[in-house]
Amino acid sequence: MINFERFTLDNGLTILFHRDKTTPMAVVNILYNVGAKDENEEQTGFAHLFEHLMFGGSIHIPNFDSPLQMAGGENNAFTSNDITNYYEVLPKQNIETALWLESDRMLSLAFTDESLETQRKVVIEEFKQNYLNQPYGDVWLELRPLAYKKHPYKWATIGKNLKHIEDATMDDVKAFFKKHYSPSNAILCIAGNFEIEEVKELTSKYFGNIPAGEKYIRNIEKEPAQNEYREKTIEREVPADAFYYAFKMCDRMHNDFYTTDLLSDALGRDKSSRLYISLKKDQQLASNISCYILGTIEEGLLIISGKLNNGVSFSELDEALWKELEQLKNEALNENELTRIMNKIRTSKEFQEQGILNRAMGLCMYELLGDAKMINDESMHYHNITATKIQIVAQSVLRKENCSLLKIKAKIK
Repeated sequence: MINFERFTLDNGLTILFHRDKTTPMAVVNILYNVGAKDENEEQTGFAHLFEHLMFGGSIHIPNFDSPLQMAGGENNAFTSNDITNYYEVLPKQNIETALWLESDRMLSLAFTDESLETQRKVVIEEFKQNYLNQPYGDVWLELRPLAYKKHPYKWATIGKNLKHIEDATMDDVKAFFKKHYSPSNAILCIAGNFEIEEVKELTSKYFGNIPAGEKYIRNIEKEPAQNEYREKTIEREVPADAFYYAFKMCDRMHNDFYTTDLLSDALGRDKSSRLYISLKKDQQLASNISCYILGTIEEGLLIISGKLNNGVSFSELDEALWKELEQLKNEALNENELTRIMNKIRTSKEFQEQGILNRAMGLCMYELLGDAKMINDESMHYHNITATKIQIVAQSVLRKENCSLLKIKAKIK
């Protein structure tokens, strides 16, 4: 059971406090309700660019990392299609350093030409290095627009086009900050061995005077139901042919979300999963194969991906794969199989909850979804899943007309 207290400042900033008496460390985690899905299709990559810009200095703090390092802390951040998350971990007696740093950059970044150009170069280099110049790097640049036709999930977090970041102006950047980086669009979690009154005093001191900003109202075009099989083949200089089957699935708050997660585990979580045993181990069609869900807030994807063994054709793999999927749709998992998957889920969740940072991030995410209390309901959701429920979801999700297939064919040298 993860306990917490919640309160809201007058400017709209939601504060969550999780007390942990067992650690000398403290966590400051702040989630901004902005991701790649909030970008203009003609100006993508901005949420990710801001992840970098937020470390480029603010009004009173020219260098973000130095004060934190002097306080014995560390920090990082990540951006997804749904959110942007920043965190600091440091000794509890130095928590004010983290709060000072986060509040100052929420109040206002130092919008300098030097900072923008520096971070622009970093993002452009990251785009080239991770997405354009390495094997299989552009998978998501190709697969997302194949699977999504309307929803902004159709572009990757890094952005749709390198030119969008190259052409970003200072006015563009300032407008994006003003629209999304305000107290009313953020959730702050403090975790550590504190008293609630101390947390209220500190958060009021550092965040209370920041203007609320205008509340951002999201208006995203809904993705129409997919009713056609889609397939695309691209040739790249890669060591082996690769395949990516993307199936549309429910959103994060749907009753079937956890069942779909278990379905993906049954298919391809590890070496004891169905696709691994059948397609890799027994039939030796693939050198590796896995199945997972993206876990997006809005309607997401279940992905089956892997690489072919030498001499194996895409059609051979495809026939064997659909045969396995049909078997799962026609015959429910046996009790031993379901128990094994449930045990691994339980172990994984218990391991995650041991870390104070994971708890803080989880509380923020569930608060964004509707109520941080839902973090304690996960185990119940998984426990209530039956083999029959998995079979029903498999029948709904694993349909040919619900599938988008990207094939990466190795260029013949």
